[in-house]
Amino acid sequence: GCFFFIDRKKDAIRRRGENMSSLEIEIEVCGHPAVREAAAYGVDLPGGEQEVMVTVAPVPGATIDPRELIEYLIPRMTHFMVPRYVRVEAELPKTPTNKIQKTGLRAEGITAETFDREAAGLTVRRQKLTTA
Repeated sequence: GCFFFIDRKKDAIRRRGENMSSLEIEIEVCGHPAVREAAAYGVDLPGGEQEVMVTVAPVPGATIDPRELIEYLIPRMTHFMVPRYVRVEAELPKTPTNKIQKTGLRAEGITAETFDREAAGLTVRRQKLTTA
């Protein structure tokens, strides 16, 4: 088989043995009607593991409820790609070329304002595909 990179190597996320593209996560997150832009990245946990985190900015006049965003994503993504952590910001930091500055977001990591899906009791299970 062939392996194709669809994202920058440094933006690849590895969680419990699964590799994923931050771009794929961002596309699904941006499908939510209240999300204007999103950045997905891995946050390091003790023991060398990573968890998926997204920082989102709302469309003007909208608010984003992290729990509702996670519930929106669960049927649209494979279980290991659903973000554990969600942070809502009015604006995402940008580089001079207007690209989202993920290095700064990664450096901030998990803050007091970060929503933790597991702490909120939202669990995501692997779904079995069935045929009708």
